[in-house]
Amino acid sequence: MDMACWYEGPLAAFDTETTGVDVETDRIVSAAVVVQDAPGSRPRATRWLVNPGVPVPEAATAVHGLTEEHLQRNGRWPAPVMQEIVEELAAQAAVGRPIVVMNAPFDLTLLDRELRRHRASSLDHWFETTPMLVLDPRVLDKHLDRYRKGRRTLTDLCAHYGVTLDGAHDAGADALASLEVVRAVGRRFAARLERLSAAELHTLQAVWHAAQARGLQAWFARSGSEEAVDPAWPLRPDLPAAA
Repeated sequence: MDMACWYEGPLAAFDTETTGVDVETDRIVSAAVVVQDAPGSRPRATRWLVNPGVPVPEAATAVHGLTEEHLQRNGRWPAPVMQEIVEELAAQAAVGRPIVVMNAPFDLTLLDRELRRHRASSLDHWFETTPMLVLDPRVLDKHLDRYRKGRRTLTDLCAHYGVTLDGAHDAGADALASLEVVRAVGRRFAARLERLSAAELHTLQAVWHAAQARGLQAWFARSGSEEAVDPAWPLRPDLPAAA
């Protein structure tokens, strides 16, 4: 096998835990970037704990276990943390390491909004010269195995691809698991993926995600739901200011 295939090479992964699921208003309370130089090699994790400066709903704490009190006592202010996170992601992009982000439009859009909120910056600004190559296990799995029934959360994908997930909803554990899922997806669908570079795959995933969003939107419409599905990937554009 050609060792140049992206899923057998160095990968990084990024994950966040948050105050909720609204990318425009919710905040990051913890984050991790995990780097692995080769399959099976020891991963290196950088972790951040954030005092978001806003209330942490009990429903969010129930998911990730981080209480408002714990974050106030142990978390750092968001501004320097967001700077460090984006610098770390930019460093990965600079050496050409693809970055695995499960459900990328959620985590990356949240990070973008936090950068705008606290740094008067944006995610795009950091990747103007060296693009971030994103691998999204959710988009890949949904495209490559589109007729499989059932949910496709990280926990589901780990079970399906035989990846161990220790401590779900911990940013470091989730980032590492999503990285391992992407390697497993790569191997399982090697015939369809091994000739593609990570850069080509990044472009394709944007097309695949848009098609998946259109399909989901049509399904919602048939079910009588008003829910909107954003086709943008890996980052949602900024909302136009309310008139």
